Amino acid sequence: MKKSLFLILGLVIGSSAFSQKEDSLFIRKIYDEALVEGEAYDNLRYLCKEIGARITGSAEAEMAIQWGKSVLDEAGLDNVYLQEVEVPHWERGTKEAAWIQQGDDKPIKLDIIALGGSIGTDGIMSGEIVRLDALEDIYDTPEEDVKGKVVFYDKAFDQRFLSTGMAYGGCYIQRYKGAIEASKKGAIGVIIRSLASSTDDHPHTGSMAYEDSTRKIPAAAVSTENSDLIRSMLEKGPVTLTMEMDCRWYGNIKSHNVIGELNGSEDDKIITFGGHLDSWDVGEGAHDDGAGIVHCIEAIRILKKLGYQPKHKLRCVLFMNEENGNYGGKNYASIAEEKKEEHIVALETDAGGFLPVGFNIRGNEEQIKWVQEISAVLEDFELLRFKPGFSGVDISPLKDYFPGMLQLGLAINTQRYFDYHHSETDVFENVNKRELELGAAAMAAMVYLIDKYYE
Repeated sequence: MKKSLFLILGLVIGSSAFSQKEDSLFIRKIYDEALVEGEAYDNLRYLCKEIGARITGSAEAEMAIQWGKSVLDEAGLDNVYLQEVEVPHWERGTKEAAWIQQGDDKPIKLDIIALGGSIGTDGIMSGEIVRLDALEDIYDTPEEDVKGKVVFYDKAFDQRFLSTGMAYGGCYIQRYKGAIEASKKGAIGVIIRSLASSTDDHPHTGSMAYEDSTRKIPAAAVSTENSDLIRSMLEKGPVTLTMEMDCRWYGNIKSHNVIGELNGSEDDKIITFGGHLDSWDVGEGAHDDGAGIVHCIEAIRILKKLGYQPKHKLRCVLFMNEENGNYGGKNYASIAEEKKEEHIVALETDAGGFLPVGFNIRGNEEQIKWVQEISAVLEDFELLRFKPGFSGVDISPLKDYFPGMLQLGLAINTQRYFDYHHSETDVFENVNKRELELGAAAMAAMVYLIDKYYE
């Protein structure tokens, strides 16, 4: 299945004795190209500044599809094509407006943003705020304390987690299920503390859910700074929230994943690597996931430019609709199964354009050990973290059809990621050029190693 560690590291005599040196030299060329002649930063500038935010179903998302195909065409790949996918189309409409008021005091304007998929308020909506520490508290809260009010879920990131992703995971459920559970108790609306690491005045959006059997109520996020303000005001007495949101659904429409390939010299086994082309409709989608998109475009461009002939088929995929449904990833996996393709490895980069530190590994014990062994050659390039972990949303559906496949996710130093995630601050200016280029090089290097040694 996989070549042994001894062959890979060149620890036996024979034709493979210089494998490690050969690999190091080639990976050095990858890094030189990315850092000196790289196109990732310019590509990201174009995606962010010329196209901008790319919410699924928007004209900007369609423009990004055409841009992605054009850039992959320019790389001189063997095949570049679009893969049709049906996606949901939601828009927030006019900018949200909201304020809080205590008694007859002056109103205080809030920094607020509708959660992705929320319904509108149908005009101006007002209600008293009932604060809960976390989603779990709604289950034990009497219905009479909630009915006719606006539920405020105020769970903050646990700052004790070294991984900001773990802190995010601990709060995510209040955003996703908050409206469902509050509605069951008779609430007229929901606001949540933004899922962010720092305290500032930037609200963060993100996907939320409804149930067909439960009345739909509007849901929004307020900035972490405003969340602290609301909490302090509630300690003095009742607070009323007034807000207006003009969100609406437009049904499903046709869109596309963008695919570029280098054919394999030995077989048609597929190594997929990609990120998601869509973003939320605020900011520019620079870290989430413009950085991942240009990482992958750059990885396949570099391998092509350096004359690398892959053994297996290398497929770069720019997925559509990760943010509010993952229909691009689901459709890609379903088509792969229908075509009876053989997918052996998938890699994803969707953690921002910060400093890469290694790869998360999703696989069995043998696969995890194997990745850790072949990755020894990457230590000289300061990629040191190779541990079990989540690989990525877009490639996850492949596991449903190819359960034995190996999956990898580019691991990034994410301490600042949730300062920008799903907010107006996720813009090109907040991406460091060198860190972005290092991420692209890391992706190209791992794709090279996987292709060379994974059978």
